[in-house]
Amino acid sequence: MKEITDIIRSYEQALTTGKRMALATVVHVEGSSYRRPGARMLVTDDGQLTGAISGGCLEGDALRKALLAISQQKNKLVTYDTTDENDTTLGVQLGCNGIVHILFEPIQTDDADNPVELLKKVSAKRQNAVLVTLFSLHSRTGAQPGTCFLHLQTDDLVTCSCTEQDMYDQLLSETQAAYQRNDSLFKSFDHKSLTGFIEYFNTPPSLVIAGAGNDTIPLTEMASVLGWDITIVDGRTGHATRQRFPKAGKVLVSRAEDVLKHITVDERTFVVLMTHNYNYDLALLKQLLTVDTCRYVGALGPKKKLERMYTELEGEGMVITNEQKAKVYGPVGLDIGAETSEEIALSILAEIKAVLGKRVGFSLREKLEPIHNRASQHVDYTRDEKEDFLCAVQTITN
Repeated sequence: MKEITDIIRSYEQALTTGKRMALATVVHVEGSSYRRPGARMLVTDDGQLTGAISGGCLEGDALRKALLAISQQKNKLVTYDTTDENDTTLGVQLGCNGIVHILFEPIQTDDADNPVELLKKVSAKRQNAVLVTLFSLHSRTGAQPGTCFLHLQTDDLVTCSCTEQDMYDQLLSETQAAYQRNDSLFKSFDHKSLTGFIEYFNTPPSLVIAGAGNDTIPLTEMASVLGWDITIVDGRTGHATRQRFPKAGKVLVSRAEDVLKHITVDERTFVVLMTHNYNYDLALLKQLLTVDTCRYVGALGPKKKLERMYTELEGEGMVITNEQKAKVYGPVGLDIGAETSEEIALSILAEIKAVLGKRVGFSLREKLEPIHNRASQHVDYTRDEKEDFLCAVQTITN
């Protein structure tokens, strides 16, 4: 979501100066690539780039393609074949061993539902969303409808530029499939020879840091770089200030017993207890243990401190189940040998990211299968469509 936020900011700045723009989106990948479908880059007519569609190797050529799309005011699908390590067509030897399809869409600034405006709606409110981008993998010269459908789950609002009811119904159906999977998917639409990138957007992680000491500043800064929603809460008015935490979305001064009155805890909310005030942490932990939607509570300090907290709470008559203890991570963070505040912040964020991605956090060199799940790139083709597609790809890559 950080990349989208940056793109939106650059888009709004470009609007004020009258610049023309194009949005480049990775819509499909076969094999390996540095960026996956959903990676985006905004290009202005003066050559400014915001976001990224590769590790830097495609951006130069993509700039030229984006400027061409702006000039012609026409969506274009460009295919980059990086499977041949000896091919210097792009001026570099990418070595990614994959085929990357990138859609370039000139931005119509007078269109309230242009691709970037739809991204603004995705990020405007904390809710899940599905964005659909339609493109033709069969023909580079064929119609490329582009970003054309948005569904916001909580509001149950649909924005669609499709004029055919049948296509609208199919897109809505695939949207529900994405919500059920909690993941993006690809779908072939027979009568239009189009492929749909049904892109699922989950709400960004919300990080609640209980504690406004100096050691929480690096944690706030790093989480901000990731684009997470950040809330700082502390009982000390001199510590919990906007001046000390300018990157936080909220800075609250509150008693521990009242914290949950001011924040919403959902399944993507992560709470870290690091006030260095035992009683404050204890009171907040007591409440969080009973919140079913809370899946992560990080407790700074030694394990003995956490065990003491459990003992005191049980002494008050509270029954703490193994399920409740399983969501408490104490000592907080991955074991990376962290000592300084910055290193501890890195350790904490790495652990939260691992929990978020349902990973255990080991070295990628120990991973036997590919880093990214190739099955997630599968397009549901009919047999005839698959044959047509393979012929089209062979033509493009030759």
